[in-house]
Amino acid sequence: MSFQPKDFLVWGELPVSDMDKAVAFYAAVTGADLSIDTSGPNPMAVFRPENSSTGVGLHLYPGKPAKTGQGSTLHLSAQGQLEDVMTRVTAAGGQVVSEPIRVPPGRFFYALDPDGNSVGFFEGP
Repeated sequence: MSFQPKDFLVWGELPVSDMDKAVAFYAAVTGADLSIDTSGPNPMAVFRPENSSTGVGLHLYPGKPAKTGQGSTLHLSAQGQLEDVMTRVTAAGGQVVSEPIRVPPGRFFYALDPDGNSVGFFEGP
């Protein structure tokens, strides 16, 4: 019997060394409304997509990031044109590490956040 859930990725976790700095970076780059939630065992900043069955797509938590560019890469949607997102990454303290890459559903680029976490930012058609 085949397993076909509504969402294969339930949520992603991204470790950050400074929650306030990370919330400011990701809010500036993606346009998401992020705040720190302290209702669980650890503080976290939550990205809540409209159409996720779990209600959570990604959260930032206090932790030790992987060495620069060596952890998993999470790809995030961001508000606006991809070139504008690239500018916001740099202005917010991150580093753009690739040119835009075209794939059938749209375009994305690779970046490093201020902690060195590998992230991609995606722009759909």
